[in-house]
Amino acid sequence: MEITALLEIVDVSRHFDTFLALDKVSLHIKAGEFFTLLGPSGCGKTTLLRLIAGFDQLDGGDILLDGKSILPASPEHRPLHTIFQNYALFPHMTVAENVAFPLRMAGIAKKDIQARVAEALEDVRLPDKARQYPDALSGGQKQRIAIARALVNRPRLLLLDEPLSALDAKLREQMQIELINLQKDIGITFIYVTHDQSEALALSHRIAVMDCGRIAQVDVPSRLYGFPNSRFVADFIGKCNLLEGKVRDQQGDCVTVELDGLGIVYVCRSETKPAIGSRCALTLRPEKIRIAPTVRPADDESHFTGHVHDLLYLGDVTVYLVTLANGVLLETLLANSASGRANFFEVGDQVEVAWSCDAGHLVLD
Repeated sequence: MEITALLEIVDVSRHFDTFLALDKVSLHIKAGEFFTLLGPSGCGKTTLLRLIAGFDQLDGGDILLDGKSILPASPEHRPLHTIFQNYALFPHMTVAENVAFPLRMAGIAKKDIQARVAEALEDVRLPDKARQYPDALSGGQKQRIAIARALVNRPRLLLLDEPLSALDAKLREQMQIELINLQKDIGITFIYVTHDQSEALALSHRIAVMDCGRIAQVDVPSRLYGFPNSRFVADFIGKCNLLEGKVRDQQGDCVTVELDGLGIVYVCRSETKPAIGSRCALTLRPEKIRIAPTVRPADDESHFTGHVHDLLYLGDVTVYLVTLANGVLLETLLANSASGRANFFEVGDQVEVAWSCDAGHLVLD
């Protein structure tokens, strides 16, 4: 039995003078999903979130909640709440007063407000902060109080507009885990906006990658990463080598590709079914490539020689940029098993690289 979407975005368009911010965008979001809108600045993700919230008016299309249009409803009458980057907590109110504010505005009885505020603070694991003021809280605690305030009136949807962008890297990682657990515990549908690919991959049940006001691809994180449907998605999601070439043959699930300046490689288990003679690109993640002074390739591996053009030490891994025979830079990486700066290679070293036939994925022009 097919699960009906909680939220349906149907052919939504939005113009700002001559600029087309959203071009007939359609999405279905299920109840209980952690759904992320991901893309570079200016792609339309925040515009779409504002349209769902009712802070802006669309120029075409419809937005349905439980099968009914929410366009006639003003923002305060839509069963959802939005959390922004700056938390928007009232500095002159205590934590409990901040969380209670939406209930007071809704005319909820005072005796009921106290119980619901206590429940919301328990949800975000900050019941002991009720009498404190926002200035006494850490960045992560402020974020959790903003979430408690958003949840206290029990919305159907929680909209989050880059809520972790102001946090430092360590706190941001901690809050990602908090958000995953919180969403799992309360079961409310999250629609999350970010330009951070790693954050989207870590948090989401499904991701919609946006580009120039359109949906480029919607899928679960592992498939977006492993099977991008375009050069844009491959390049935007994580690190990816794009090796240009032409399709020479196809037998079952195995495609023969002639890479420009490198020669023949075999690509198996690619979901793309290209026409012979068509231009394509092999998408190849750095962690899928073997690199060594000498590589003895297996029967199903492609094998090339190059030299180290540059390297970048990142602590847990070192990234090596290898120049191949055709001048293309290939990004590879190796885990650092020893502490300190443990480089396997130096700039100028000759190296060999290899990857198996199922390591890459083809995208077409």
